[in-house]
Amino acid sequence: MPRNGDSGNPPSAASGAGGRREVIFEFQPIGGSVKVTAVDVATGTEVSVVGPATASQNELERIALQKLRYRLGRDGEGQPPRRTEPPRDGGTGGGILV
Repeated sequence: MPRNGDSGNPPSAASGAGGRREVIFEFQPIGGSVKVTAVDVATGTEVSVVGPATASQNELERIALQKLRYRLGRDGEGQPPRRTEPPRDGGTGGGILV
């Protein structure tokens, strides 16, 4: 897949806080699909999506960026997910809150 832009610099993406965040995209062809990994440079948070190899690079980046924004918002800007205490009713519990 082609590089992101001619300057060699990774694209930036607007964050939910109104500032700008640096995001690095990696493309890995896998058969007739492409795995796109988006990494937030400030937090190291990483997400991946898989799409058809026929999709445009911009569309795959947009989907990966949308997933990264969701993840950052859900996790409180890259903090690890909170764990719950086991329920007192004898259940196994202890999952991750989403």
